[in-house]
Amino acid sequence: MAAERWALAALILLGGLVHAGPAIESWRTTGGARVLYVNAPDLPMVDVRVVLDAGSARDGDLPGLAQFTNAMLDEGAGDWDADALALRLEERGIQLANGSLRDMAWVSVRSLIEPEVLEVALESTNAVLSRPQFSADAIARVREQMQAGLRSSLQSPASVAQRLFYQTLYADHPYAHWPAGDEKSLTEIGLEELQRFHGQYYVAANAVIAIVGAVDRKTAEAIAERVVEGLEPGQRAPALPKPPVVSGAELRENFPSSQTHIYVGQGGMARHDPDYFALYVGNHVLGGSSLVSTLGEEVRNKRGLSYSVYSRFSPMRVDGPFLMVAQTKNEQADEALRVMRETLDRFVEQGPSEEELEAAKQNLIGGFPLQIASNAKIVEYLAMMGFYDHPLDWLDTLTDKLAAVDVEQVRDAFSRRISGTAGIAVIVGGND
Repeated sequence: MAAERWALAALILLGGLVHAGPAIESWRTTGGARVLYVNAPDLPMVDVRVVLDAGSARDGDLPGLAQFTNAMLDEGAGDWDADALALRLEERGIQLANGSLRDMAWVSVRSLIEPEVLEVALESTNAVLSRPQFSADAIARVREQMQAGLRSSLQSPASVAQRLFYQTLYADHPYAHWPAGDEKSLTEIGLEELQRFHGQYYVAANAVIAIVGAVDRKTAEAIAERVVEGLEPGQRAPALPKPPVVSGAELRENFPSSQTHIYVGQGGMARHDPDYFALYVGNHVLGGSSLVSTLGEEVRNKRGLSYSVYSRFSPMRVDGPFLMVAQTKNEQADEALRVMRETLDRFVEQGPSEEELEAAKQNLIGGFPLQIASNAKIVEYLAMMGFYDHPLDWLDTLTDKLAAVDVEQVRDAFSRRISGTAGIAVIVGGND
């Protein structure tokens, strides 16, 4: 929830930056990758982020394959094993990172623009993207790390609840399984599976490159070509299927903890949803602003049922979930669940007041810091824009679209899209 608010803050602030300064420029590399670029001359650095449609939604029958593949990228690439690669980056102050989610996978690099340093950064990034070694030792090491992480997650009631929620809500959809995989799939993933996944999804047509830094357009074009050099042109990943409609389920799982974790929700919205702004702003009143929200007032402040309660939409390629989350004492779980559902039903029926909505919009639009934290943050949002095919003026029009949301739009969107009785509930805990 906090991360989502910060993301919107950065987007709004970036919108002001772009509007007042250089525009976002876009083009395609010779191999077909889309590029978004902003010149930011204040620091002698450049941030590059390559995002690919290669998240866990592409795992197929092997949950964890996307995350496993991405984790292998910096475990030896090109002419360097993992230690040599890390050393050549560290010696020059180059920051290389990679990761994956349900929709996307990425590799990012931050470097000084000094030519000798930048060349090492781009050469290393290119090797990581296009020439991972997939050595037997590295595969065994990453497998062991992922298995340890999986076992650790199963000791967390929050992780167990989240896993069950996605499994129940998405059924046989690609979003259903845990991105980190399961014990069976992690033992079955080997060199052949990793190479196949990399060869299919780590291709130019499936990539978006975001560049922010003290480089001109010509240099940015050269950077973009350099980082994806050697990637096959390939094809863009196919469209994901529409999620199923699942409702009315209630799952309870005993877990040895003093706190019960409650996840309540249903299908939410996609990135290009026509109700995006009405649902987003409305949710800020409902539970997006945490303790000062409607959920916070009813569940925490009035009744003391939970220290932490919130709601959020997680828009993705196709409908991501709408979710309400709370942690409460085991003996209060049923009451907390009842109050959460009643609060949602009342909000869906009545919507926010004019005063609540205006406060939410002022908070979202005007209550943020006066400057972007870093170019590294800006580049993330450029990459998001490119990945989800937002128009280049999306940031420039963002604050106007937020400001234009009215009470009737929120009521209409929530009444059509969200239903407390149709949602599912996952309750994990109750056995301390």
